[in-house]
Amino acid sequence: MPHAGSSRPSHILLRDDAGRWATAAPERTVLGVIHNVTSATRLLDLLTPFEGDSRVHVVFTCTGSSAFENGTREFIAARQLPWISWEEAKREKFDLAVSSSRGGELHKLNAPLVGAPHGAGYNKHLRREPGAGSREPGAGSRKPEAFGLDAEWLTHDGELIPSAIVLSHDEQRERLRRGCPEAVPISVVAGDPCMDDLRAGLPFRAEYRAALGLTPGRKLLVLTSTWGPHSLLGANMDLVRRALAELPHDEYRVLAAVHPNIWYGHSGWQVRAWLAPYLRAGLLLPAPETDTWKAALVAADAFIGDHGSLTLYAAALGVPGLLGAFGDDVVAAGSPMDRLGAALPRVAPDVPLGRQLRRAAAAQADDERLAAIGGLVTSRPTRAAELLRRLYYERLELDEPAWPAVPRPVALPLPLPAERYGPVPPPMFVDVRPEPDGTLVLRRHVAEFQGAVTGHLADPHLVVAEGDPDGRWAGAADVVLGRAPGPRETYRSAAERVFAAHGGCWLVAFADRAVGEAGCVAVTRQGEVITGRWAEGGDLGFGVAASVLYADAGAELTVSVRVGGEVGVLRVG
Repeated sequence: MPHAGSSRPSHILLRDDAGRWATAAPERTVLGVIHNVTSATRLLDLLTPFEGDSRVHVVFTCTGSSAFENGTREFIAARQLPWISWEEAKREKFDLAVSSSRGGELHKLNAPLVGAPHGAGYNKHLRREPGAGSREPGAGSRKPEAFGLDAEWLTHDGELIPSAIVLSHDEQRERLRRGCPEAVPISVVAGDPCMDDLRAGLPFRAEYRAALGLTPGRKLLVLTSTWGPHSLLGANMDLVRRALAELPHDEYRVLAAVHPNIWYGHSGWQVRAWLAPYLRAGLLLPAPETDTWKAALVAADAFIGDHGSLTLYAAALGVPGLLGAFGDDVVAAGSPMDRLGAALPRVAPDVPLGRQLRRAAAAQADDERLAAIGGLVTSRPTRAAELLRRLYYERLELDEPAWPAVPRPVALPLPLPAERYGPVPPPMFVDVRPEPDGTLVLRRHVAEFQGAVTGHLADPHLVVAEGDPDGRWAGAADVVLGRAPGPRETYRSAAERVFAAHGGCWLVAFADRAVGEAGCVAVTRQGEVITGRWAEGGDLGFGVAASVLYADAGAELTVSVRVGGEVGVLRVG
């Protein structure tokens, strides 16, 4: 990247002799202004109307004014964005500048500036740091409007900074009138490109679910956390544990959509270290600079959120949800987020989470109030690309391209990085219940995460793998998944060794050497040997077979078993 003190233009198109070196000769140059990774991801959404038009060239800069600058240069480099320093950006002249944040010395840019939100509209308060100075004399005496709609952020020495302010909904214009009335004439209601892309992806929900690794019948719960002490991870990180503890392991996948300011403020390593036990148990944690969170919202069956934009997007998509935290003090009064905070139920600490999610799904299916709040995300649905392009090309004094500007479905996410896992599976509480037709339904819950709320566990047995390093499980296990018998061991002799180390164990199960994981050989403490083999096409694993045999299903020759969305038939002998 260029040195900030260099006087020679670092980008080829900014040089006086650009015609000698450039392959293409664009007619206009646009500056994309990045504040941090959060604003950068939104900025790329805002710039999609230029795709396919070789008359326009975009270069990027970073204001250097964010407390969350970590990761920004890596983001820029990974996407090969043409980058110039902030000092150079202030020296050069551009035909247009686009920013999704209000931070930094934007008033020093020599370009007409389009300012847009970097989330679902304008919903939060944010004051400048002490000593940063006011944008407008007397601004501190006025009750602040939401960040982006207030004179403190829109003016400098009494003059408007942007030449156009993008609003996503008509209701924001009245709040702008209260916060900075002189900016109303330059406001443009252009909708929300992110919301448009999310809705365009809804017909392809099955494809997103498959890309995220969801098997048929398995539900996806998305935990959304903005940043700060009032966020879900800041105020209620225990909800990650509760979700993995209380929701049946085979019926739910849990994905945590973490705000980039958490990731880059504390470091990715630290976030992963905090969540390491949950990652080992199957928590999905996409990198925040990707748009995997968009695919997850389209694929989601439920969400638990806070006062961040993802909560509002999820509600607008019709996903049922709960609030795990909420920053009442930082949410602008009367904003859509304020209304959503009043409408969504809060997570109760003493009621099983599964029950709360089922109630939310039933109550919110036809909730007109939630539908109305979701409608406040955009008053120009499906038209953001069209309206933004019109705004940009008017400012650039160029004819728009001939092809239509339309929303595109969210890209299918790339496979998430596989988590490393140890040779010992996590101990599980297993609940086995018969249905009227005789089918046994198994629900498994990760044992180590259980807390005070136990209504989700009826009469479980504990399944532990032989060799688990956590000694507290040895005396409590009802079923032990044994390691393969040694060359001179029989199943009975290997089981005796396991029984000696697990005083409360009643059954030891081994993978059947004859058929591998599709079969199970179990030995009871009384020495009885029972076998179970899955019928072809319905292999649910020898651990599930062990729980079926423990539940005394041996009286039947065949047993139908359901775990999550999968069904198998176990032949018992």
